[in-house]
Amino acid sequence: MVLSKTASQSDVSVHSTFASRYVRDSLPRFKMPENSIPKEAAFQIINDELMLDGNPRLNLASFVTTWMEPECDKLIMDSINKNYVDMDEYPVTTELQNRCVNMIAHLFNAPLGDGEAAVGVGTVGSSEAIMLAGLAFKRKWQNKRKAEGKPYDKPNIVTGANVQVCWEKFARYFEVELKEVKLREGYYVMDPVKAVEMVDENTICVAAILGSTLNGEFEDVKLLNDLLIEKNKETGWDTPIHVDAASGGFIAPFLYPELEWDFRLPLVKSINVSGHKYGLVYAGIGWVIWRSKEDLPDELIFHINYLGADQPTFTLNFSKGSSQVIAQYYQLIRLGYEGYRNVMENCHENAMVLKEGLEKTGRYNIVSKDDGVPLVAFSLKNNKRHDEFEISDMLRRFGWIVPAYTMPADAQHITVLRVVIREDFSRTLAERLVIDIEKVLHELDTLPAKVSAKLAIAEEAEAQNGTVKKTDIETQREVMAYWKKYVSERKSNKNKIC
Repeated sequence: MVLSKTASQSDVSVHSTFASRYVRDSLPRFKMPENSIPKEAAFQIINDELMLDGNPRLNLASFVTTWMEPECDKLIMDSINKNYVDMDEYPVTTELQNRCVNMIAHLFNAPLGDGEAAVGVGTVGSSEAIMLAGLAFKRKWQNKRKAEGKPYDKPNIVTGANVQVCWEKFARYFEVELKEVKLREGYYVMDPVKAVEMVDENTICVAAILGSTLNGEFEDVKLLNDLLIEKNKETGWDTPIHVDAASGGFIAPFLYPELEWDFRLPLVKSINVSGHKYGLVYAGIGWVIWRSKEDLPDELIFHINYLGADQPTFTLNFSKGSSQVIAQYYQLIRLGYEGYRNVMENCHENAMVLKEGLEKTGRYNIVSKDDGVPLVAFSLKNNKRHDEFEISDMLRRFGWIVPAYTMPADAQHITVLRVVIREDFSRTLAERLVIDIEKVLHELDTLPAKVSAKLAIAEEAEAQNGTVKKTDIETQREVMAYWKKYVSERKSNKNKIC
């Protein structure tokens, strides 16, 4: 007698993942499903969709770390269930954060005495760090104005137009006017002279960028400090400086140790840096360091005791993971000064390899500087037929993610491509990228100009010849006829037998 069992629809153990009903039906996208599904099916479905994401290692748009050593990966996974804010429950994690703060403060030349603890905090990134630093400046300025009996309702910050969007967020969220120094062609960072001219009695700080997002250039913090000291003497103000070192804070101390941009300058009161950029940690960690306790008003610090002990906290959020703090400490002690210097030197050398390869094509202007964040920003010398956005789009076919963007005011007519060189971007990849860019250029040369370019060329020719400008419908018909002819010729060429 043969015993047999018919598998029911609910008996999922006999199904392979791709033969089960869970991958045959569309999953809910807006409402939670009524029933559970097996863990294998849930994993496979999500994993399949994630395959359509870009490759993080080839994402050359991002400054954020995309590779860490396996040993650090294990530390991250082992601590992923620890809530950093539970300081009494996880005192060692809190101690590791304090060690990181002190190491970074000394790296930035904070004026600390023997055994004196630095003032700073870990954040989820430089955006939160900038919000906290900005709040400290605003509150300190307000307290001073109140004590003097002066209005304190119109604070402002002076920055360059090249600042990251988090500064605009701070200004809008916390009701601070953002006074931007406009850029100009060939000069894509804040001009210290113009910045100091814009300072008034309501300026809570001037924000300088150590590593512009646009082209990696370091702003001249030393000149800004010297000019602002003179203005403060003339006016009786005490306008301070904040340095947004999100990208450059872990570069300058190792590649340009003689450069004065940090707490060696007396007006620099706070500095933020992204641990998840050139601090070499995965996304989710930033740091803000203050010069001294006097630069962080006490009323901004909260004290809680419902987690087991009195705990001071100065953050915009509350709960957050401990993994990135632990990972930052790992990198600081694993690499040390020597290791960080070697990584940054390697990044700089690979940036020069890419830059030289692009220059050899004869088709690009290099917008970035050799000194600064290791990146290469470049633009076409002639973009009348095809532009930088087309190059960016076509490079995706090779897997590369290279952003194209326009500069801020008053240089918005300049379009650039930017490649960020991270630790995991090797010389081989740099050479390969140059080859693929050359392939894209060759292919674009065989294609007709984009419609917008044809219109611009036609209008320019008409203006020079004094001819009557065509109507929109006439131009559209002409372009369509051109494309039909081009497609027809390509089809006929494919059908030819050689």
